[in-house]
Amino acid sequence: MTPKNNIIIVGNGMVGHYCAEQLIMHGLHLTHQIHIFGEERHHAYDRVHLTDYMSGQNAQALKLHQEDFHTAHGITLHLSTRITQIDPTARTVATEAGVFPYSSLILATGSRPFVPAVPGNTSSAGLVYRTLEDLDLIRAAAQGAQHGTVIGGGLLGLEAANALKVLGLDVSVIQLGTHLMPAQLDEEGGRALKHRIEALGINVRVRHKTQEILPGTTHRHKLVFADGSSLETDMVVFSAGIQPQDILGRTSGLEVGPRGGIIVDNQCRTSDPNIFAVGECALWEGQIFGLVAPGYTMARTVAALLGGEEDAAFTGADMSTKLKLQGVDVGSIGDAHGREPGSTSYRFIGEADGSYRRLVLSADGKRVTGAVLVGDNSYYDTIFQYVQNGIAPPSDPAALILPRGEGAELLGADALPDTAIICSCHNVTKGSISTAIEQGCTDLAALKQETKASTGCGGCSALLKSVFETELTARGITVDHSLCEHFSYTRQELYSLVRVHNIRSFEELMAQYGNDGLGCDICKPTVGSILASAWNKPITDPLYIPLQDTNDTFMGNMQKNGTYSVVPRIAGGEITPDKLIILGQVAKKYNLYTKITGGQRIDLFGAQLHQLPEIWTELLSAGFETGHAYGKSTRTVKSCVGSTWCRYGVQDSVGKALDLENRYKGLRSPHKLKFAVSGCTRECAEAQSKDVGIIATEHGWNLYVCGNGGMRPRHAELFATDLDSETLVKYIDRFLMFYIRTADKLQRTSVWRENLEGGLDYLKDVIINDSLGICNELEQQMQYVVETYRCEWKDALTDHEKLKRFRTFVNDSRPDPNIRTVAERDQIKPADNQAELPVGAGPVEWTDLCAQTDLVPNSGVVALHDNAQVALFYLPDANGTERVFAVDNHDPFSHANVLGRGLMGDIHGQPVVASPLYKQHFNLEDGTCLEDPKKSIRAWEARLHAGRVEIRARKVPAQAEAVLA
Repeated sequence: MTPKNNIIIVGNGMVGHYCAEQLIMHGLHLTHQIHIFGEERHHAYDRVHLTDYMSGQNAQALKLHQEDFHTAHGITLHLSTRITQIDPTARTVATEAGVFPYSSLILATGSRPFVPAVPGNTSSAGLVYRTLEDLDLIRAAAQGAQHGTVIGGGLLGLEAANALKVLGLDVSVIQLGTHLMPAQLDEEGGRALKHRIEALGINVRVRHKTQEILPGTTHRHKLVFADGSSLETDMVVFSAGIQPQDILGRTSGLEVGPRGGIIVDNQCRTSDPNIFAVGECALWEGQIFGLVAPGYTMARTVAALLGGEEDAAFTGADMSTKLKLQGVDVGSIGDAHGREPGSTSYRFIGEADGSYRRLVLSADGKRVTGAVLVGDNSYYDTIFQYVQNGIAPPSDPAALILPRGEGAELLGADALPDTAIICSCHNVTKGSISTAIEQGCTDLAALKQETKASTGCGGCSALLKSVFETELTARGITVDHSLCEHFSYTRQELYSLVRVHNIRSFEELMAQYGNDGLGCDICKPTVGSILASAWNKPITDPLYIPLQDTNDTFMGNMQKNGTYSVVPRIAGGEITPDKLIILGQVAKKYNLYTKITGGQRIDLFGAQLHQLPEIWTELLSAGFETGHAYGKSTRTVKSCVGSTWCRYGVQDSVGKALDLENRYKGLRSPHKLKFAVSGCTRECAEAQSKDVGIIATEHGWNLYVCGNGGMRPRHAELFATDLDSETLVKYIDRFLMFYIRTADKLQRTSVWRENLEGGLDYLKDVIINDSLGICNELEQQMQYVVETYRCEWKDALTDHEKLKRFRTFVNDSRPDPNIRTVAERDQIKPADNQAELPVGAGPVEWTDLCAQTDLVPNSGVVALHDNAQVALFYLPDANGTERVFAVDNHDPFSHANVLGRGLMGDIHGQPVVASPLYKQHFNLEDGTCLEDPKKSIRAWEARLHAGRVEIRARKVPAQAEAVLA
């Protein structure tokens, strides 16, 4: 390999690493020696999710690649190495370790935080939010602090505010301009975002200029503002913008812009034809792009050029973004500010919930040019397609941003041109999907693997499925509506089979109507839900445990770090002072984060697996019961105070809410169910956005059905008026059971209603007029559910075998060392994550882990081995054959230790586990990911021996040995 074939990348951030991946895609690692230089000591990591680091994840969890990425591709990585000089004439770069020649040099040095010159900066008042080291400094400064302030209300500023909130501080955000996120949002959108951020307990001050920082009286520092006001705080984080990191370009004679940035052309070449610049250090047509996606596009351009594609060009980048900031949806699409001359706008302002939507049209009204969304991003995908593909807006453009009621349809897949971007993560167009289908990808899983669509964030999965089915239909191919490969029936058909043939188990259903196999994460929960709806047996029954997702298995909602939420039932929102005190005591004892929800619940977050039985023992003894927040079941019945307290109330809405919640608690259904009861037409309980809504009148109750506030918001429809209580309950019984009987898997009542032939009139005919002659049967089914209700947590706590499931490790009493509790946030150091060893690392001889009795048939448990978490899956069969599989517990997509709590099954005959968080599938035999073969987890050989479970390292294949060597 001659020196002239060296490609050097300066910068090991997200764009620099992506550039290396693109060079590999073009095969340049086979013809060139590639060097990457990074100033940080860390491997390339995901800066977009830095806040996760403050929540307990460590640097390893944020890594963008597998451990052997560089060695496997012959790339030399230089960490903690700063390039001190570039010599364009000699084509060399200099470091303290020596001089390196290059044939092509790619600068991906990114940007640095802009810190305004404010007098009084100190070590705890001049912090920035950019790198892992910066976050370590912030964590250290938070020791003993009570209040933190972020100067700058842009995207990174709000992320920084969230990080301080995670550390347990009171937080203020100071914004110089008129509103938050000015680069993405207009002023009205910024105000709506401010409203929502303040609702989270963060103080926001706009139009405030920090003039100096002085010593504080009650806190460490005192911020003095230009208007004479002040704020005392313990730490200050600056997030007032970025400046391109262009010093290398400047000192080597490359052209830079007057305000910074290395000037590049459409091929991302600098003024030196052998030097390229990509990402935030590059200035293209006077623009610095502050998002990672444009940097990726630049990297693809440079790699294509070096790979021989002479016409590759960077022609600008779409700055549309869809974000979730501190739980608040924010979207910005195209010309969000309406800067195009003559632009006109439609606006929707929801004052009640602080939502805001703006749609921008061209002067002639024939093009949608941009949008701003605050509070609800379910509109994003449709509007994005209109903007990106120049699709003519509907006759009433406002319909694109108004609340979606009757007749409001999403953009159909057949209306999209071939150039439409379906998956923005991997730049997959509708045309490339069509081509893949034409070449034989008539299976959705195969299509994902071939095109990579929906294997990134997964946000395009619904649109991809729609395009896939539309393309198949256009080719005359019958779209298979089978539940999955294991059952050639829909959910509705399976429900009927279960009821008619009195089927009581998954195995019985599989034997009579299945296609063989173990089942999967689609059919198992679906059948589990059907069995629970039909027979109302507890989901903790041993027959049902292997069918449940982690939420139902452990009767708590799994959170992103692998902990669970605890949500006791507070029927109708009514609670005694004593019970309020109990909740506070439990939350304090177990260091749980508490939140009052919109459904009139008090949620407790952060409970570790082994703590759940202890917490629920205390709650049950205090008179609480499970709130089923984890299940596809009745969640809440929200109510106003009604005639008991309110001067406008005409009926006892609280009493009615209590009756309804106690009647329908525990009811299992295709999707979650939410109710609300309002005591008058002022509608304080928001009943018209619920699956079942009841509004009091002078003469009784008005019943509304099939509304929701989810991904596709829909107003409920008026079903019947002035009902007495007995008739009201009868209609609800029938409605719910008819929905359970006929809906598809995971189908909300709103979508079910939209798909009903005959619409609302048909539904009224069935429920009110008994047109199908089934109402008596529906009422009897509901009465059976009511009479056989059992609290699932009470049931579990009285069964020793069931309690065995609630162990973090079956062979060790320690908790998961990676979980950080609320009280520890400002004092605990980051825990070491599960070791990430190359294939073949680990014990070479058989090593004892645990007893065979610790295993759960057709399910997973976790054991601890040399600080590595090993997920064990046990598969016995009817013939007496027993198999056990051992893989990493660490999920490389979510970076949480959760795979042992995933659903076990098979896909195309391969035994797999589905991640309980984002549903990627991993082969239990070799650890490969079915959706993304580049991702894999470690797998061990495992066996059962003399009543024990033993593991050892798998033998490394010859080709892998060569790579490792």
